[in-house]
Parts: sequence; structure tokens; C-alpha cells
Amino acid sequence: MKNYLLTFLLLACFSSVAAQNIQGRILDSATGRSLTGATIILEGGISRNAFSDGKGEFRFKQVPSGSYRLKISLIGFKPYIEELELRQDTVFLEVSLENSVNELPEVQVISASRRESSELTLPHALSVLNQPAHSDNIPRSTPEALNVIPGVFVQKTNHGGGSPFIRGLTGNQTLIMIDGIRMNNSTFRYGPNQYLNTIDLFSIRQIEVLRGSGSVQYGSDALGGVIQVFTKEQAFSEQRRFNGTLTGRYGSGGMEKTGSGEFGFSSSKVALSAVVSLKDFGDLIGGDTTGRQTPSGYTEADAHFKAKWKLSESAEITFANQFVQQNSVDVFHKVALENYNINEMGLQTRNLSYLKMKIKSSRPLFEQVNIIASLNATREERNSQRNASVNLSRETDRVGTSNLSAELFSTLSKSWTANSGAEFYQDRIRSKRGNTNTMDGSVEDLRGLYPDNSVYTNTSAYTLHHIRFGNFNVEAGARYNWLNASLKDKDLGSIRVSPHAFVLNAGVNYTLHAHHFYTSFNSGYRAPNIDDMGTLGIVDFRYELPAYSLKPEKSYNTELGYKYAGQNWNAGLAFYYNRLNDLITRIPTGQELAGYKVYTKENTEIAIIKGLEGYFGWKINSRLALNSFASFNHGQNLTRSEPLRRVPPLNGHVSVKYNLNRFYLKGEMAWADTQDRLAAGDKDDNRIPLGGTPGWKAFNMYSGYYIKSIHLGLSAQNLLNSDYRTHGSGINSVGRSLLISMNYNF
Repeated sequence: MKNYLLTFLLLACFSSVAAQNIQGRILDSATGRSLTGATIILEGGISRNAFSDGKGEFRFKQVPSGSYRLKISLIGFKPYIEELELRQDTVFLEVSLENSVNELPEVQVISASRRESSELTLPHALSVLNQPAHSDNIPRSTPEALNVIPGVFVQKTNHGGGSPFIRGLTGNQTLIMIDGIRMNNSTFRYGPNQYLNTIDLFSIRQIEVLRGSGSVQYGSDALGGVIQVFTKEQAFSEQRRFNGTLTGRYGSGGMEKTGSGEFGFSSSKVALSAVVSLKDFGDLIGGDTTGRQTPSGYTEADAHFKAKWKLSESAEITFANQFVQQNSVDVFHKVALENYNINEMGLQTRNLSYLKMKIKSSRPLFEQVNIIASLNATREERNSQRNASVNLSRETDRVGTSNLSAELFSTLSKSWTANSGAEFYQDRIRSKRGNTNTMDGSVEDLRGLYPDNSVYTNTSAYTLHHIRFGNFNVEAGARYNWLNASLKDKDLGSIRVSPHAFVLNAGVNYTLHAHHFYTSFNSGYRAPNIDDMGTLGIVDFRYELPAYSLKPEKSYNTELGYKYAGQNWNAGLAFYYNRLNDLITRIPTGQELAGYKVYTKENTEIAIIKGLEGYFGWKINSRLALNSFASFNHGQNLTRSEPLRRVPPLNGHVSVKYNLNRFYLKGEMAWADTQDRLAAGDKDDNRIPLGGTPGWKAFNMYSGYYIKSIHLGLSAQNLLNSDYRTHGSGINSVGRSLLISMNYNF
């Protein structure tokens, strides 16, 4: 690693000045471009931190003379440490960071233990994506950004969806978090859903994917794992600063027209950030025999705002609002295969506001307290009309979620820390449906998909403990969760149910030089929600009836793993065995209604999912790097003696990247094996071809060039124009296409 430290002595006649300024700029050693978002920590008689701005610059003002350590880190680059002896008035630093094949060997993560920890020493499988909107492969959406993570397989029911499978599980069996707040609510559906795509890709600072764990840390739904999204924010700075990024994208065939603007302001007491995005996605054009898949396009508008105030050196408060609106998101396979003239989500919105307060103290038992209060309002409209029918069905579900939580961080000894807390979430559901006669305009009001005015309360308490002794790191914790669901069905009457669950986890990691060995056990649960208990109507290709006697699903995950992060290569391997008890499954009643088979739900099944996932990265030389991973899941329904539904096939990814000064070129192959291990429900699913989903390979190329503050990117996808779809999807993947992107940092 070549690091260039240029120090100039200004105003030498003032050598006796007691306070100095430190200014600097962070560069990519391979391309010379400015690096935004690098974390700079100044340690010494005074501790301060900052982030590099859109020009890669940072500043510490009025720093007393003395000895300091400067630490600079950015995911994707090797860390930089410099000892400074401040004696002059102003110090200028120009630091070049060297690319790292690994996602930063000592990357600090939060999701696995709800506190900042080194990913390598945790007894969990966890991956990190930093600023995914500006990554080499230029992903179109948040779900598609996860395609490069081991153990994650993204299914797409429609172009506006994207449901990540984590170790064979998806939908309401995986948990999505935003800035520490649950996104899952009581209407999240079993099986694939579209909700992750309501998070604007351009607002994301970092995504952490925790695999095989999460119920103790975050509560219900984390049977497969947790996807936690951290949105962008500005750091406090000694001097007032303005910065921003403008982004424009255009996809061939009119498949994408996107514009996004990011703006930031920071000072010593206030830090503001805002992101606004407008997106127009045209119909998705598939491979050689598919062509344009109409209708599949949609439009989207996003706005994100975050403000931080430093009340004192020990207290700060954060307010944020996130808004997204998607319009006319067509469900392509319904129109293509099920005799629909219209089948779409007419309007989908999400509006999250939260207030966080962080208070630090010098008392070890009350080291830090975090308090969060949030309101999340979601709206989902579904419109459908059969061919040759005069009836247009309009369904609307509104969910208002309020949340209050508090967490206490404690240091119990030199080697023992803990964080404990309590959380309260409450959903209020409004659901309605109406049939409009398109000939005379008359409207028939009907029961919605869920009982109108239902209330779902989720309360829990947890404690997590972290013990370090020698080369061992032990993580252990427990959570108790009690729920209350009040369903007010106009046909079946009022019903109240109160399921509860207790879960625990434990794991140990042993570090030997750069080698890390770990084992863990995680119990998990998913409490039955309003979608499980109160659904009445057509869902996918079936008709569902309510079920009010359900109890929580449970999981027991055992894992063995290994991680290595060296100078020129890194690797990891994990084997897991997950037993699932009391699975909530759809049971056919033997009836048919409106041409659909009728189902209800029961806790009837036991299943296992076992799997192996591994990754390997090799820095061949200073310009050339290789990365690869593969994931295998084997799911078996023990009760029915058949494969578990929707389990992804063996799949993987390999890429080679070449850097030459300001230019880079990356070749990639993504692939999946044939999935012909099908459950009876898979065989009935019209999204899965007869006999199973064929295997596929997609070859992609990415390149980019940096011109001062401008980055030009080019994505060439599916170079062989292969016709394929990911297993369980209702629409084929993109064919041969180009995407042009330009970013301007100021």
C-alpha cells in the first residue's frame, strides 16, 4: 500500500500557537478518484471523528498540540493508520487507500449483536454492502443489489418486486430492518413479497445481511436471517460544509430512466442529509425468445431526510423521514397466464418517521442509552379485472405502525459487555375491497383481505452478552416476546389471541492469527400475524380462509463456520442445519371458489433446511482481483415426505476486476443449477415451469472511468442474451442490455 503524507508548514512565525487545524483528502490509490464516506477517527488527548465529503475532503479544527493517531477506514479498502505529532498551525494530508479484495477484513458491523463489533470475530455468517447504488454492477433496485451476497437468492414475482431468500426462507420468515426499526408488520405475507423494493437504493449507506440468526436480537420473523438497511447521514464537522451527489441513469429499450440528488450539510452541532429520486422503469425485456414483457413497468418517487443535533458531548438526537410511492406496478404473470386484463398494485406507499436519542455517560453500567420512537404508515392497493368481465376489483390495505423502544449498553467487566432493552410495536390495520361495474359505475363494498380495524401488538424484552477472553469471543442472549391480536371480523365476530415465545442463542469464535473458527446455536420464531390469521380472498393462485388457532413457528439453527482474511486473499465457509417446527402451512379444504382451490392455514409441519455456503477472494496483483461464492440449500418437509417449497437451487457468482488508474473493467458470471426438487405446492405454482426451473448462466460486463468528481459507469448485462428466470419468479430476467450511469460529486 502506497500512502502519501504531504505536510506543509504554514505561517512559521506562529510556531507557538497552541491549536492546529488538520485538513485532508482521501483518494483511491488505483484510480486517483476522491473517496466519499470514509470514516476518519482522530485519537489522542481529544477524540474526534469525521467523514470524507463529496470531494474526499475532511477537516478537524482547533486541535491542541500533541501526539495523535489518525485512523481511516472505508469498506472495500484497506485501513490506514498514521501517527501524528502536531506542532505546526495547519497540517495537510493526502492519503491514498488501497483496494481490498475482502469487504474490509476488520469491517465493523451492528446487526449481529446490536452493537459495533468486528465481523471476523463474531460467531455468525454476515455480509456487508457499502453504498450499493454506486457499486460496480449498478443494481437497479435494493433487492437486486443483494445478488452478490452468499446465501441470498433473489426471487422476482414481478419487475417491481424482489424477495430475497436467506438460506431457503423468504417473505415473513425473514426480517427486514431500517435504521434499527422493524419494517415487517403484521400483514407481511408468507412466501415472496415486494416490500424490500420500497427502500430507495440511493438513500442507503450500508446493508448488512445476517444469516441464520436474528430472533434474539430483533424478534419475530428472523427464521432465515435479517436484512438491515442503514440510510445515509452526515457526520458532524468542525467547519461548515456542503456536499452532494447528482446521479443519472438510462437503460436501453427504455427500461430505466432514473435521476437522483443527494445533498448534505454539516457543522459542529448540526448535520443534515437529503436524498430525492425519480424513477421510470419501462417494461422488462427478456432474453432471446421472450422479448418485451408487457405489462411490467412502473414509476417511483422517493424522498429521504435525516437531521442530527449534538445537544452536548454526551447526547445527540436524530430525526428522519423516508417516503416512497410506486405507481401501477403490474403483476406480469397474472396477465400473461391467468386471464387477467388488469392485475397490478395501483399505488404502494411507505412513510416512515422516527426520532432517536442517544445518551452517553461515564458510568460503566449506564454506558449508553438509546431511545427510539417511530411511526410507519404503509398503503397497498391491488387492482384486478378479468378479461371479458365488467367488474374491476379494488383492494386497499393501510397499516399504521407505532413503535417505542429503549436499549441500555453496559460494561460489566474488562472482558464482559452487555446490551439489553425492551420494544413495543403496534399495528392498526384498515382493509377494504370494492367491485366497480365499469359499465354503469356502481360500486359493491365487500370485506377486505383482512378484518378491518384489526390491532396487532408486539412487545418484547431481550438481553445480549459479549465476553472476550484470550482468543475467544462468546456471544449469548435471550428474548421473551408476547403478542396480542384483536381481529374484528364483520362476518365471524371479534376474536382475540395472545401467542408468546421465548428464544435464546449462543456462539463462540476462536481466532488464530488470521483464521477464525466459530460455532453457534440460534433458536428463532415467527409469531402468527394478521395475514396468517385473518386472510379472506384470492392470494396468488388460491383462495384463503381465516385461521385463528395458530401458534408461533419455531426454528433451531446449528452452524459451523470458518473465516480467513489475509493480505492477498480471503475465504469463508459455513455449514448449517436448521430445524423448523410448527410451520404454518396452507391446507386444502377440498372446495373451489371462483375457479380457485380453497385453503386454510394450520401448524402442521416439521421441516429441515441444511446447507453449505462459501466465498473466496484473491488479489492476484495490484490491479487484478477475483471474487467468487457458491450457496447450496437442501430443504425437506418431514411431515409430507417431500421437498420444502421454493428452496433455491445450487447457485453462485464469480467475477474478475481489473483496475488501471482511473479506469476499471469487471467481468462477471452469475449462475444457478436446475431446481427440479419440487413440493406439491411448487408443481401447482404457475410461476415454476413444468418439471422445475432450468439452470442458467448470465455473463455481464461492467466498466467505469473517473474524471475528477465525475464517475461514468457502463453495465452490459446478459451478453449471450440467455432466456432465464430465477427459481419461483413470475417474470424472466433481463436480456442483453446496456445501462449508462453518471455520478457527479460536489
